[in-house]
Amino acid sequence: MGRSLKKGPYVDAKLYRKVQLAVERGSHEIIRTWARRCTIVPEFVGRSFEVHNGNKFLKVYVTEDMVGHKLGEFALTRTFRGHSGRKAAAAAAAPAT
Repeated sequence: MGRSLKKGPYVDAKLYRKVQLAVERGSHEIIRTWARRCTIVPEFVGRSFEVHNGNKFLKVYVTEDMVGHKLGEFALTRTFRGHSGRKAAAAAAAPAT
């Protein structure tokens, strides 16, 4: 379920202030954040963030296509290591016909 239109998108106030400060200074340094649920607003476009995924910080460069999405969508928390090895090994060992 989405957020109420009356409330508007959730934007972390502290993160928004950091972006505004960087814009005023003309700085393009990476901004570190734990605010995965923060909605990306147009002011974030062209900025680089390091979003925490629960283990480490992953770099996210914000483009126009990302506006309206959440920061956490671009910093995956799970690593896919493949399916069971038994079936994959059997398929590789089978002779090709």
